[in-house]
Amino acid sequence: MNTKVTIAGVELKNPVMTASGTFGSGMEYSEFVDLNRLGAVVTKGVANVPWPGNPTPRVAEVYGGMLNAIGLQNPGIDVFVERDVPFLKQYDTRVIVNVCGKTIEDYLEVVERLSGEPVDMLEINVSCPNVKEGAIAFGQNADSLYEITAAVKKKAAQPVIMKLSPNVTDIAQMAKAAEAAGADAISMINTITGMKIDIRRRSFLLANKTGGMSGPAIKPVAVRMVYQCAQAVKIPIIGMGGIQNAEDALEFLMAGASAVAVGAANFINPYATQEIITGIEDFMRQEHVMDIKELVGCVN
Repeated sequence: MNTKVTIAGVELKNPVMTASGTFGSGMEYSEFVDLNRLGAVVTKGVANVPWPGNPTPRVAEVYGGMLNAIGLQNPGIDVFVERDVPFLKQYDTRVIVNVCGKTIEDYLEVVERLSGEPVDMLEINVSCPNVKEGAIAFGQNADSLYEITAAVKKKAAQPVIMKLSPNVTDIAQMAKAAEAAGADAISMINTITGMKIDIRRRSFLLANKTGGMSGPAIKPVAVRMVYQCAQAVKIPIIGMGGIQNAEDALEFLMAGASAVAVGAANFINPYATQEIITGIEDFMRQEHVMDIKELVGCVN
C-alpha cells in the first residue's frame, strides 16, 4: 500500500501536513505528535523582521469554528533560522516554510535568506495586505498575484507554493494566475473573513473587528474551491479548510488535492494529524486501494 505523494518533485511519505499558523514549528506539539509520521510540517508565517501581531482580543469561538485576527505575529527570520530550522531537521519529515510580508521586497528578503537553509518548499502567504497597493491583499487581485509569484520564483531556491485567499469572486482565475507566473503548487483555502459582535458590550468581539474564519463550517466551501481549481490548473493542490478527520481529508483528495493540511483541528485535538494519517491508511485497506494516487481527483 503506497501513501507517498510528490509535490513539485518533493516526495512526502503521506499526504497529511499541518496548516500554517496552527502548529508553530512543531515544538509545542512534539510531545503529542510523532513529527516523523507527518508528510510535512508547515511552519507559522515567517517575516523579514519580528511582527507583534494585532492587539487582543484576537481569537473568538463561533458556530462550527473560530475567528482569528492574530496578525501573523512571529519572531522574524533570524530567530526562525537559529531556533526552528535546527529543531525541525531532527525529524524525518518535509519542512515547508510559510513566508509572509507587506511588500514584495519583504517576501523576497525572506525567500533569499532561506535559499541556503535545509527546507524543502516555501509556502507564500498572499493574503497579507500589500501596503503599496493601498492594503489590497495580493491574493485578491490576479495581476498582483502574478507579479509576486513571478518575483518569488526568480529568487527562490526551493519549489514555491502560493497560498490562495478564498475571499475572491473567481478562485480558478487566481489559481491560473499563480500557475501562469510559475508557481510549482497552490495551497487553499486560507480563512474566510468573518465578524462577531458582543451584544452585551455592543462592540466587536475582536479588536481588529474582522478575523479569519476556520474550522468545520468552511469545509464545503473549501472542497468546492479545490475541485474548481483542480479543473482549471495542472499544478498540484494542497487542500485545507475544516479538516477534522480522515473522511474530511479524503474528500479533498477526491476533489483533486494531492495533499491536505490540518489546521484548527489541532487546537481541539493535538493528535488530529496522526489520527487522520491512520484513518486514510485504514480506508485504503478497507477499499483495497493500493496507491493513494488512485483517489486524487477521482470524482468528476
